[in-house]
Amino acid sequence: MILKGLSGQFKSGNLTAILGPSGAGKSTLLNILAGYRCTEMGGSISINGQIRDMNEFKKMSCYIMQEDLTQPNLTVLEAMRFAADLKLGRRKSTSEKHAAIDEILSTLGLSEMRNTITNKLSGGERKRLTIALELVNNPPVIFLDEPTTGLDEFSSSQCIDILQRLARFGRTVVCSVHTPSARVFQKFDHVYIVANGQCVYRDSASNMVPFLLNIDIECPKHYNPADFIIEISAGDYGVDVIERMIACVNAKLPLPIFRSKNEFDFDIKNLKTSWIDQFSTLVKRMMVQIYRNKNYMYLKIVLHFFIGLVIGALFFNMGNNGSKAYTNFFFCLSCIMIFLYLPMFPVLLHFPSEIQLMKREHFNRWYDLSAYFWAFTVINIPLQIFFAILYLSIVYLITDQPLELHRITKFFGTCFVCALIAESIGHNIASVFNAVSSVFIGSMLTCPIMLTAVQNFGNPSPLSLYRTILMYMSYIRYALEALIVALFGYGRPKLPCSKKDYCYFSPPKEIIRIMLGSEIFPNFWLDIFALFVILFISKGLLYYLLKQRVQPNKVFQIMHTIRKMIISHLNI
Repeated sequence: MILKGLSGQFKSGNLTAILGPSGAGKSTLLNILAGYRCTEMGGSISINGQIRDMNEFKKMSCYIMQEDLTQPNLTVLEAMRFAADLKLGRRKSTSEKHAAIDEILSTLGLSEMRNTITNKLSGGERKRLTIALELVNNPPVIFLDEPTTGLDEFSSSQCIDILQRLARFGRTVVCSVHTPSARVFQKFDHVYIVANGQCVYRDSASNMVPFLLNIDIECPKHYNPADFIIEISAGDYGVDVIERMIACVNAKLPLPIFRSKNEFDFDIKNLKTSWIDQFSTLVKRMMVQIYRNKNYMYLKIVLHFFIGLVIGALFFNMGNNGSKAYTNFFFCLSCIMIFLYLPMFPVLLHFPSEIQLMKREHFNRWYDLSAYFWAFTVINIPLQIFFAILYLSIVYLITDQPLELHRITKFFGTCFVCALIAESIGHNIASVFNAVSSVFIGSMLTCPIMLTAVQNFGNPSPLSLYRTILMYMSYIRYALEALIVALFGYGRPKLPCSKKDYCYFSPPKEIIRIMLGSEIFPNFWLDIFALFVILFISKGLLYYLLKQRVQPNKVFQIMHTIRKMIISHLNI
């Protein structure tokens, strides 16, 4: 039990601060008020005297969390324009959007940084940008979780001044604050102080010291009242003092019940931007980010080129040599391994942070999850194909594989699907775990995927049923069969021998019989079909996991609770 019998009221036009010591329940209260957490709680929340409708409330509110996460590789102006396109769609003309953006940037003091990349902003500037992005659609209610944390005194005061200015336009601004200075504390119109999950004060900042005097608690002169009340709430002056404050709040600070009226216009009808506009805007944003991230792209190009030269040198001129056909089989396996690791591991490193941004933007109704899912799926396909072509063009020629169009098409196509499957596996892992855990689990998972696929290599005797089932649960098995058929199947004649002696693997059928344990060539199209089924299953699983990150069902909530209990018990 974190919060116990809290009640309070936040008015439009006021800047409200939620204060309290660490662990008092500030962030939990803010999560509940913003609707970020709606389970495992009782009570009710009303808007203008009416019980809150969460769907409608999310249309008219935004939640700016503590971490200043912004989309990388975009200028401030580009980030604002993409936010306007996602939130406003076609309801506003381009000129109206630009005018609104200019006004917001001017109000928040970001006009001079409009052409600065978000990665290069200072802490205060990044905090102001996160606020500016949410003001594009003019929300009446704004929640902020510790907006001054990590900022110096001047930046903190500047940030609170901006929030106060926003509240004066008729908005309801509620923020949790951790140990504000005396100067910052006096800027709040209303403060709500929490101790051990209970309210110990809810009134104006100027009335707090007189309130304490009424219960025989005197704040020392030249002492920050905010620090003093937090020390009291932390129990430094005894538990009985906290109990007296709670009793006094309930007796002398009752909550008036009234119905207020919005002081500004906010159209809650037809707020939703069309799916196709969301999709196209997200694709444009991702393309700009990829273009700006040139160093990363250059690194991947050099990496694929270098590995292509290394693999090509290892299997040099083996593709049309009967005496080395056995080794050429492992060339196919090495290509599959390359398209397992290279597409997967970059995803394991960067996708967890991308999900945090997606959760925040989705919660604040920037876009639908399906629009985001299809946008990053579509944008990643040509990238994977480009890098695959770069690598395969090098190794295919250096290793002297057959230059027949249908074989090249089948070989390249199989590798394309393998790259997309590996990328999807990485996305699935990274959608559940953080970057460090994702890399560990991804590395661990690749071992059984590889080992089960190569069980009967070099042994033509049949496998038992359970080992065969395990073998065909790995997509690598289907990919390997497809590559072997592409190179050696479809009536390919005997391979010439570089030696005068008899080449055992010169007939392609011998390669199939010894290496795959089959007397006939596998069906290439059946293997490709199986690969596509695995790809679609992994993509479907990814969408399901992403949906659970933004809207977890009961099963995931229970699993998350068990995980927290285990971590807490083990002190991890």
